Amino acid sequence: MDKIFLRGMKAETLIGVYEWERKQRQTLVLDLEIGVPEKSAVSDDIGDTVHYGEVCEAVRGSLSGQDFMLLEVLAEHVAKLILQDFGALWVRVRVVKPGILPNVQEVGVEIERSRG
Repeated sequence: MDKIFLRGMKAETLIGVYEWERKQRQTLVLDLEIGVPEKSAVSDDIGDTVHYGEVCEAVRGSLSGQDFMLLEVLAEHVAKLILQDFGALWVRVRVVKPGILPNVQEVGVEIERSRG
């Protein structure tokens, strides 16, 4: 199972259930794992893989223009974007909302989706 990954990617969006959360954009931390075709390991052609720089730009751009109530919906949005726009075979999305609860290092969600 071949994959590329982006870890610790920061992105800003408006997210939260409570009014106090929705007063300003928050910085989230995303970890992405993206399934790529095996041929990308032998062809040496960027067209045979998923361009992680473009994924990063697309995810950040999409999140900056959206607003969400739940992390679960945000993670699903990111997964669909990567599967549909980049032709990934599968994707695992982990989203962390740092500093949201006192004395809790990380709060977040993780989902995995595949094509078809």
